[in-house]
Amino acid sequence: MGYREVRDTVLERIRSGPWPSGTLIPAEADLALEFGVSRATVNRALQELSAKGYIERRRKGGTRVRPRPERAAKFAIPLIREEIEAMGATYGYKLISRGVETGPAETCKHLGVPKTSKLLHLTCLHSADSLPLQFEDRWINPSTLPEVLQADFTTLGPNEWLVARVPFTDVDMEIGAENPSGPIARLLRSPKNAPSLTIRRTTWLGEKSVTHVNFYFRSGYCLRTNY
Repeated sequence: MGYREVRDTVLERIRSGPWPSGTLIPAEADLALEFGVSRATVNRALQELSAKGYIERRRKGGTRVRPRPERAAKFAIPLIREEIEAMGATYGYKLISRGVETGPAETCKHLGVPKTSKLLHLTCLHSADSLPLQFEDRWINPSTLPEVLQADFTTLGPNEWLVARVPFTDVDMEIGAENPSGPIARLLRSPKNAPSLTIRRTTWLGEKSVTHVNFYFRSGYCLRTNY
């Protein structure tokens, strides 16, 4: 059975009555056991139903049937390369550091992992026409993505790697302005004590955290988006 069959079976249960509006449907692991498929197959099926408004998925709150199908706003993970190229500028990328480290307490809290967890830590610099635009400080949870430890990020940024390979079900994001630390300000060539647009984002795949990242933008950068 493929994900389409799982999707159609779940949808039939929603439409025909066994799972009416508000029903908390079985967990992914239980559905995978029932249908004889992997959790990844069930997750993909449920993602499609969620995108079409049939179900609502909440981290630590399970999956419930919506009262009626709704059009849900979709959050697309933006790629800085595409933004820079859309401006007509030449995109540049540099991997500054990479290592497996114990994450800071605040990062572990965002990812919902123990304070002793070993995480993949990457710092990168993105530029437009050789002018630094964005500093990326990223932590990735290898317990969710073991393959990330073998990935080569010397020429491709971790954001693009993740977007191309990993679906996500939840996004937590904070947007603010702060003075970046001295080393980051120097990398961005930002004036001393100049506020920088800062974005903190954590993504999840079901109950498992994927990555937590801090983006710092060069002073004067203006965020533009549409939905």
